[in-house]
Amino acid sequence: MHQNSSASYQGSDQVDRHSLNSNIQATWPKRNHHKDRSSVLSETRNRDGAYRRAELARTQERSNNTAKREKVIEKRIDVYIPSVVSVGQLAKLLKVRLDRLQRTMKNSGMEEEAIYDHVLTSDYACLLAEEFGRNPIVNDEATFDLHPPPPHPDSASLPNRPPVVTIMGHVDHGKTTLLDTLRSSAVAKGEAGGITQHIGAFSVPVPVADSSSAPHTTSSSIITFLDTPGHAAFSAMRARGASVTDIIVLVVAADDGIMPQTREVIELAKNDNSGTGLVVAINKIDKPGVNVESVEHALLAEGIQLELLGGDVPCVHLSGLTGQGLPDLLETISTMAEIQDLRAEHEGRICGCVLESRVQKGLGSVATVLVRRGCLRPGSHILSGTSQAKVRLMTDSSGNVIKAAYPGTAVIVSGWKSLPKAGDDVLQGTESEVRKALANRIHQAGIEAALTDLEAINASRRQDREKREQEKIQTQMQTHITVDIPEDTSTGIKELRLIIKADVSGSAEAVEGALQGMGNHLAMTRIIHTGVGDVTESDVMLAKAAGATIVAFSVPVSRSVQTIATQNEVPICISPIIYKLMELVREKVIELLPTITKTKIIAEAKVLQLFDIKAKNKQILKVAGCRVTDGKIEKAKTARVVRDSNIIHEGKLDTLRYLRDDVTEVRKGSECGLSFAEPVELREGDIIRSIEIMGLPGEL
Repeated sequence: MHQNSSASYQGSDQVDRHSLNSNIQATWPKRNHHKDRSSVLSETRNRDGAYRRAELARTQERSNNTAKREKVIEKRIDVYIPSVVSVGQLAKLLKVRLDRLQRTMKNSGMEEEAIYDHVLTSDYACLLAEEFGRNPIVNDEATFDLHPPPPHPDSASLPNRPPVVTIMGHVDHGKTTLLDTLRSSAVAKGEAGGITQHIGAFSVPVPVADSSSAPHTTSSSIITFLDTPGHAAFSAMRARGASVTDIIVLVVAADDGIMPQTREVIELAKNDNSGTGLVVAINKIDKPGVNVESVEHALLAEGIQLELLGGDVPCVHLSGLTGQGLPDLLETISTMAEIQDLRAEHEGRICGCVLESRVQKGLGSVATVLVRRGCLRPGSHILSGTSQAKVRLMTDSSGNVIKAAYPGTAVIVSGWKSLPKAGDDVLQGTESEVRKALANRIHQAGIEAALTDLEAINASRRQDREKREQEKIQTQMQTHITVDIPEDTSTGIKELRLIIKADVSGSAEAVEGALQGMGNHLAMTRIIHTGVGDVTESDVMLAKAAGATIVAFSVPVSRSVQTIATQNEVPICISPIIYKLMELVREKVIELLPTITKTKIIAEAKVLQLFDIKAKNKQILKVAGCRVTDGKIEKAKTARVVRDSNIIHEGKLDTLRYLRDDVTEVRKGSECGLSFAEPVELREGDIIRSIEIMGLPGEL
């Protein structure tokens, strides 16, 4: 009965008094009828109130949880899902790696469906999207996009394609000189500072014995090389070059051995799961005194199993300067490419990748495109990221006009409406398909940018609230005690705002990565804009409005722009060499740091006796008779009184006399009399030190 009555009380806000009285009369003795009835009524009311309060608390908790879930849902990114979608396309829509999506599908019991080209319905796709924190919206119109075609079902029937070989290694290990010898050119001499700062792509003809090739099949006689930078700042370029290559040639200087960027390339090769081949080229063997065997053992210690030491990684000894060993390198690359059996479609829509992009006078936005599949011809409509183009002109690395670009070749494409981003895929479609896909991509990019801006605004407002609270606490403290607070403490971290302009998009990306966040908790750089092309007047006006410094990497700055920058007090850092540019920015960051105060002890004197001397104005001066025990006491320097290792006073000297003469300095071993400008209570035995306070620049 207790449980039933409890349930009835929870279900209604008012108590049925008639039923309650009947229950009480049936269960309690009549002699205590009035007293027991009132007590039971009170107990029942209390119990009813407790139940209602508990129910109210549970309802409030459920509403709070619902509100929290709604807040989480609000933060989810909307993703448009078509009615039917393949697993590979779904990974691109969700912007996750394919293997991660496949693992999630297998964990959810969809092992048979976890295949790249398996087609899913929108129901399954929405469930998977929710697993990755997305808000799925089924909309075929908004999800239209261009995607790479699925792999050919019979790849053995496809024609061969040239191998794409990426030359990688540490800076100044002779990569570009090696390629110069291969194509009989002089690129290394034209590189700023003698180091490569762009991805260079070109094809090299290689003589072979077997010439029985199908039409358009030039893989047996052509090798496409990508020359990547070796400087530490260009790690993104190296990773991009490694992601599109078939064979990596790791160049190691025999006189330098294993260096940081060499280890970086080794890690890229180890973590690669796409079957990319690796060839080690030990360069500069013509230098006297080099030890090639020690370099081989150092590579073995890094996990590279060379064929010479019983492993499976080919190793070639060569000299890029003299050409020694180059035929062996080409033969090794050709053999590895033949083993890999590289094939691709030579007709149909293209699928490629942007290696570099820049603004070229007379042509506008141009991009170096590596064709992976299909054939690219003038007049084709292509899409890369949020940039579209109708191919107007195609040239090779030598400037020759090309009418058709087949798989495994890199060409410079003009006709872009806007500058594409290095690393983005290049896909082909009809004019209407490209426009439709471009509109959807721009819309999705706008949504993501709005979410990013929203997070930045919230973070900025949170910092402002914390700053106001801190100022309020400091104000409350100052009402009780006066504290000298430096001006810097209320402003937080000082920022060196930068506007980056570079010659190509890949270089702009590298410079941004090298300069972003340079500094410490006191001063730091912040990139507010990155662009490609010459420094213009609008860049100067933007820098003036934002209080920023312009960083010009490998781009010219006209005299008129420099004049405008000088008039508006906008600093410009110009250099074609990235590590020099980093040093210039580093110096500017150091200027923002608070100076470091260092005290240097120049001389030391001991107080032997105190004298009272009557001055001209009839005042009694305390003069200390001292002996200089070290250094040279100078009147112009600051003096410090030390007693029992404690600093008693610090100030300027008023008088300094040797015998009866006023002097400016007294050397070691001499006795002198001195007094301070401020009254000081000196004692015999005190130490007076002449010090120099130096303000040194801060350190990062």
